[in-house]
Amino acid sequence: MRTCAATIGMVAICLTVGAATARAADIPRPYTAPPPYPTYRWVGPYVGLNLGYQSATVTNAGDLNGITGGLQGGYNWQLGAFVVGAEADLQGSDADGRFAARQFSNPWFGTLRGRVGYAVDNVMLYATFGFAYGGGRVDMNGIHESHAHVGWAAGGGMEVGLTPNWSVKAEYLFVDLSDQRYVLFGNTGFESNILRLGANYRF
Repeated sequence: MRTCAATIGMVAICLTVGAATARAADIPRPYTAPPPYPTYRWVGPYVGLNLGYQSATVTNAGDLNGITGGLQGGYNWQLGAFVVGAEADLQGSDADGRFAARQFSNPWFGTLRGRVGYAVDNVMLYATFGFAYGGGRVDMNGIHESHAHVGWAAGGGMEVGLTPNWSVKAEYLFVDLSDQRYVLFGNTGFESNILRLGANYRF
């Protein structure tokens, strides 16, 4: 009798647990939206626009400040979560500064850089480094003198994919353009800190 009672008790416990589990399975759970592009691909050519702010220091002089904007284009390859690529950009700038009777400006510059990034779905953090070039101009009493400068650029940023083709980015870039000999100004170069926002369209 005791064995029979124990068996009946075990069966009752199992039925109770099974019923409770079934009820728990029927309870609706909070909906968690999947990431927008769980298999987001960064591969391919792209072109885009950017707009930002440039703050530069002129050799043996002072500071230049102004708005900068332009075009960029490049190509990405993706190896798992790692993204490598190359990017070129060309910028116009109204950054200038006056030093005594002379005004120095950096009306344009450009870069050709490599990029290395780490992507988590549609968000990529990246570092960039490469070649830079640009123009310098001195104006004094109606006379002007211009030279081309070369140097290097480095920085980093974050790019976020909004759709399979469109992405936006925020980027910091340091541009160091070497000295050139100006008759009106002496040996002159400049180092620029650039913060900019951009948008890219990938084909």
